[in-house]
This record gives sequence, C-alpha cells and structure tokens, in this order.
Amino acid sequence: MNIINARLRGKTGLYRIQIDGQRIGAIVAQSAVIQATGVTDLDAGENLVTAPFVEPHIHLDAALTAGEPKWNMSGTLFEGIERWSERKALVTHEDTKTRARKTIDMLVDHGIQHVRTHVDVTDPSFAALKAMLEVREDTRHLIDLQIVAFPQEGIESFKNGRALMTEAVAMGADVVGGIPHFENTREQGESSVKFLMDLAERTGCLVDVHCDETDDPQSRFLEVLAEEARVREMGERVTASHTVAMGSYDNAYCYKLFRLLKRSKINFVSCPTESIHLQGRYDGYPKRRGLTRVAEIDRAGMNICFGQDSIVDPWYPLGNGNIVRILEAGLHICHMLGYEDLKRALDLITDNSARTLHLGERYGVEVGRPANLLILSAPDDYELIRSQGHALVSIREGNVIMQRSPARVERLLG
Repeated sequence: MNIINARLRGKTGLYRIQIDGQRIGAIVAQSAVIQATGVTDLDAGENLVTAPFVEPHIHLDAALTAGEPKWNMSGTLFEGIERWSERKALVTHEDTKTRARKTIDMLVDHGIQHVRTHVDVTDPSFAALKAMLEVREDTRHLIDLQIVAFPQEGIESFKNGRALMTEAVAMGADVVGGIPHFENTREQGESSVKFLMDLAERTGCLVDVHCDETDDPQSRFLEVLAEEARVREMGERVTASHTVAMGSYDNAYCYKLFRLLKRSKINFVSCPTESIHLQGRYDGYPKRRGLTRVAEIDRAGMNICFGQDSIVDPWYPLGNGNIVRILEAGLHICHMLGYEDLKRALDLITDNSARTLHLGERYGVEVGRPANLLILSAPDDYELIRSQGHALVSIREGNVIMQRSPARVERLLG
C-alpha cells in the first residue's frame, strides 16, 4: 500500500509513504501531485498524514452512565463522585464491557488508536477492572489500551485501599493511579503519593495521578508528586492529570513550583472541557476558569497534552469521542489562539500525548515504525482547527480500519 500526495508536519512539499506489511517501509518526496495507480494507492489529496490521535485520559468504565440512577444536578466534581458511587453498585461485567466497547468505537471513528483509561479499583470485586482487562485484549486490533488502577474513593481513606491497589496491579493494570486531594487529610494525601510511587517503582508500572483537581489554592500535592518523581528519577514515566488548583495558585508560589516541575521531568494532562465545566462552581463573579496553566507549562518546555476525561458520565453529560473538538475548545479556553500555537496545535493530541503514554518508537511517521497513520481533512494544523476538520482515514498495522466521507454541501442559490 502507498499513501500518495501526503503532507507531513514540519516538512514542506508532498510525500509518498510506502507501507510494507505492518511497518512504514519508505517516505519519499514527490516533485508534483501524482495519480493513484491502483486500489493499493490511497490519495491524501495534499492533506496531512499524521500518526494517530491519542486519548491520554478517559474513564471507559464510567462512560455512558449519565443519569443512572440519578443525574449530577449541581454539576460539581464531588456530586459526580457520589453519583458514580451509586452507579458502581449496579456495575456488571457485561455492562462495563458493552459500554466500553461502544465508547471505543466512538474513539476509533475519530482517529484515536492509543488510549489510557482510568478504572475505579475501590471495589473489592474488581468488576470493572476484570471487564476492562478483557476489553484490552478484545480491542487490540483497534487500539492500544493502557489501564490505570484508579482509586476513585482514595487509597488511605478507603478501607483496604492499599491492598486493592496492589492487587489491581498484580491483575494486569499498566499504570498506578492516585487521588491525593480526595483523601481525608493532608497527611493521608502525602502518604498516598509515596505509597503509589513505591508501588510503581517496585512493579515497573507507569504513574498517572489525579492531582489537585480542585479550585482550592491550598491543594498542593503536585509538589509532593514532582519531588517523589525527581528523587526517584522516574519523571518521564509519571503524569500529573488535571492539576487545576494551579489556576488558583499565586504567581510567587508558581514561580518556585515551576523550578521543581522542570527538574522532575513529569508529564501533564489537561482535560479542558471537563475542567471548565466542573471547576469554578463555588465562585460568584469573577469566576475562575478552573484549569491548570496549560500555556505556561507548554512554553516552559514541559510536556502537556489534552484529554477528553469523560463521555456521558456523572461528571460530564456530553462527549462523542472527537478529540479535535477538545483541542479546539482547549485552545480557546487556555488563551492559545496565537498563530504560533495554532501552527503546532496537533502536538497536544499527538506527539505530546504519545510521550505521556511512554509510547517511544511505537509511535510516529518514521521509516520502520508501525504503519499506524491518519489521513486528515486539512493540509496543516491551523486549517484543521479552523475548519473543524476530521480524520478521513485511519490505518492500523497497514490495514484501513476507518474511512470517513467528508460532508458535502450543495449550494442551491449563488
């Protein structure tokens, strides 16, 4: 198979990408537009060809449960946790698998092939985790799925929380999670971070912590996580998700914090649509945006990416799997519509996300790497955002797994 008339990010001109089996065999510059010579040629139409989109933060075990048994009427994070605690009692193996598969299909339809999902393990039956371990195997032909052992109701403040986390990793979770700001006390929050980092270091797992997902400017567990990562030299394997309290920190503290963050080398995930919805709920006016300092983290040379977080669950009642929608909203919310940001906007849902998931040489448009590719509906990052574009073709291990026909508009009056 060949992809012809392709544009590549960071390069000028057109290219032909040769796919040999499951790998990229060659990338050859074209001197002009060429015509397809058979059914094995895919014409990119002078549009971008990229590595697949990446979803670095989602909760597949909770997807498609909004309103069951009750809606989150206040729209707050903590009522969402209460509603999920009620819904969790209704979780069955097949229920979780069915909802997760439907949601994965949505993600695949929008060009996503790499997914990190948080799975609630504050459940002695591990019903959701067992189901998601099966889903991981069942969907390997569509996505690479990383599973985070996520203690939704805490590690230290939930009965047998440490044992549940340890068992979840032994069962096959890829990533160790945490939620220190939800623990009952500051001391428990710090202890939970040290425990989860010990567990990850001992087992070789990655780390992804829900960290300071609150408007409280005194919630400062990010510094604890970053220092643990720095001392253990684990930063590139560690992710701080949300960190929205940073949007409420004063600049003097943030100046000091950024020095530690850069030295720690940890990754960041922001979920802009979820955070703009959940945070600022206790404010009158002026009302805080309730997001982390995305632009500042990015411009300081640290790694940050965007995730969807939820699709129709107790925390967020909307969503359809389209991460380009999240990217566009995030650029608006985070004051990143300057042209320099727009020219490299796809970093926030491709390369930066792949770095967060520690994908390494399994990702990228380079000779010898897996033939996992997208043909997009625009020639560059800016135009994809401006036109609210889509992935038109998704190729996985050399096989087309999704093809979209662009919308067609017919003008009836000139």
